[in-house]
Amino acid sequence: MKAHALVRLKFPSEKHLEIVFKALEPEARTPPTMRSQAKLEKENTFLILKIEAKDTVALRAAVNAYLRWINSMVSVLEVVESIP
Repeated sequence: MKAHALVRLKFPSEKHLEIVFKALEPEARTPPTMRSQAKLEKENTFLILKIEAKDTVALRAAVNAYLRWINSMVSVLEVVESIP
């Protein structure tokens, strides 16, 4: 059975979206395991993350990994922008 997830995240600007998109591209291009595959798309200021996995366990692991990476990048961007 295949499992799918679609995550749509809004960013405060196209600049932030572009930074996160470029950082995630290599990971999506060559996944660490063959159990899941991710595709990234941009739509205005939205990042669209599509994940397809062989089972729900692999899907959950992939979704959690991508969301943690995105959260880390957003946190870093907030810190960098707060520096005068």
